[in-house]
Amino acid sequence: MTRTLTFLIASTALAAPALAEDLSVVGSWSGLPLHQQYEAPFWGETLPAASGGTLNVALTTHNQMNLGVGDVFRLLGDGVYDVAMTVADYAVADAPELEGLDVPLLALTADEARAMVDAARPMVEDIYADRFNSKVLAIAPYPPQVVFCNAEVSELADLEGLKVRASGRMTAKFLEALGAEGVNVGFSEVPGALQKGVVDCAVTGAGSGYSAGWWEVSTHLMPIPLGGWDSVVTAMNMDKWNALDAGTQELITAQVASEFEDPAWASAQDALVNDIACLTGNGDCPAGDARGMTLVDVSDADFEKARGVLVNEVLPDWAERAGGDWAERWNASVGSVVGVQIGS
Repeated sequence: MTRTLTFLIASTALAAPALAEDLSVVGSWSGLPLHQQYEAPFWGETLPAASGGTLNVALTTHNQMNLGVGDVFRLLGDGVYDVAMTVADYAVADAPELEGLDVPLLALTADEARAMVDAARPMVEDIYADRFNSKVLAIAPYPPQVVFCNAEVSELADLEGLKVRASGRMTAKFLEALGAEGVNVGFSEVPGALQKGVVDCAVTGAGSGYSAGWWEVSTHLMPIPLGGWDSVVTAMNMDKWNALDAGTQELITAQVASEFEDPAWASAQDALVNDIACLTGNGDCPAGDARGMTLVDVSDADFEKARGVLVNEVLPDWAERAGGDWAERWNASVGSVVGVQIGS
């Protein structure tokens, strides 16, 4: 009888489903394509289905929670929620070394940007573990951060003397080196700032600007990646990650790579072409009505000037702020991929 009871208990334990894990997830800007097309479907449907019901996800976004963007990863490290994703540049006040992930003008295509991100990933993983008690799960792109101006501009030199909203600290330093004034304005506040003349120009992704209606308050579009690709990092609180069993960790790692990160990168280049068409009317706009912004071509001479400013002024300034061996690590990883060396 005792042997029979023991067998029944063991059989029942083997047959019982694994206890479900609850994940509280905070996504990036709710109104932008990255969240709507990739984040929300992945966390809301794809991952729970792939887990066979063992992962329950409660999804919101940082703007729906009225979180300050600089607090997103700080609160993640404190365990306020389990998973968070937002632009890495929002966290550089806490981790200046993180600026090396998203350097302006080094990647002109999605493939080049992906290569940069892949090279930088070991550094980013160390930064998030040390600074934010978090495990990096994915790094996905917003489209290249281009320049919207409510002023007549025909070349990069025309930005000199203008007030420009930057998309990150390194971009602000870059603008200042060009003779512009970098201004800190929140994304949602930009349309009003452009309309009132608080800023003359603003940097963001072409698709983000289209979705947020920046074409209503700006006239000229300069499609130079002045703000890099605004990498969006997805990370999980390290204590939560370590509490998961190995099988669940493997499932999340595999799913987030194949069903979220890879598709987001695969669409990035076409998205840029389509977004420019939507903003300027130069081509078909699959997202809706095309607008009539003036497209400003950037000359090779402008590009060379900008790269010189980046290499000779902006990157050395970052290396000094980051301190430690970050410049050496960057040179050996990202720098080797893009053919740029700090201090050489």
